[in-house]
Amino acid sequence: MTGPLENKIALITGAAQGIGRAIAKRLAADGAHIAVADIDMAGAQRVVDELTETGRRAVALKCDVSEQESVHLAVRECEDSLGGLDIMINNAGVAQVLPLSDVTPADLNRLTAINIGGVLWGIQASAESFIRRGVRGKIINAASIAAHSGQPIFGVYSATKFAVRGLTQSAAQELARYGITVNGYSPGTVDTGMWEEIDRILSERDGVPLGESFAKQAAQITLGRPETAEDVAGFVAYLAGPDSDYMTGQSPLIDGGMLFV
Repeated sequence: MTGPLENKIALITGAAQGIGRAIAKRLAADGAHIAVADIDMAGAQRVVDELTETGRRAVALKCDVSEQESVHLAVRECEDSLGGLDIMINNAGVAQVLPLSDVTPADLNRLTAINIGGVLWGIQASAESFIRRGVRGKIINAASIAAHSGQPIFGVYSATKFAVRGLTQSAAQELARYGITVNGYSPGTVDTGMWEEIDRILSERDGVPLGESFAKQAAQITLGRPETAEDVAGFVAYLAGPDSDYMTGQSPLIDGGMLFV
């Protein structure tokens, strides 16, 4: 029995750990071959080893999403190594826990370069590949619950994720004539290394035990448990597959019921 993504080729940025790794594993389980793109090559290779054990083809690609040429090069290397590209998942991103009054130009530049620039360069590079090869590809971007509701002490992060929604909507309209769809996904409180770091910062700032801030966030989830990376990956697999072919320009919440908008 073949999967819904049998022999499709997907490039996933930030796939060495967390949500990106879970997406890579889920898409491979659905039949795709995977380019694991990350700045952490050791971590990327570990994910590749996991994927090849399942019989899928996979390659680790060095990619700094804050640099336009690095992302374009990763797409070209994916084509050369795996024979094409059908699905681009712009997953890489960084968070920041800081009041707006304390944000520095360096903070702003870093988050903008990675969270906005990384998505823009991924849209550019994959769209060029799809159009050149006549592929009706799919572009999928990492937004966030913070892309739908501004959050205190996450102000710049939230602003970058609102920007991802804007890029998703604009790209969907620009690329529709080529048969390319562009969508996003908006996770909530996910039990990954990113939230461990956020929890550590909040613990130091507020003088509370480790884990307490995460537990308070998780307590707001209607479904009654923290979100897992696999929860997110399941939704991304839908966006990557044929059942979402008539969907474009959207960045739905996948948060277990935290926001109702």
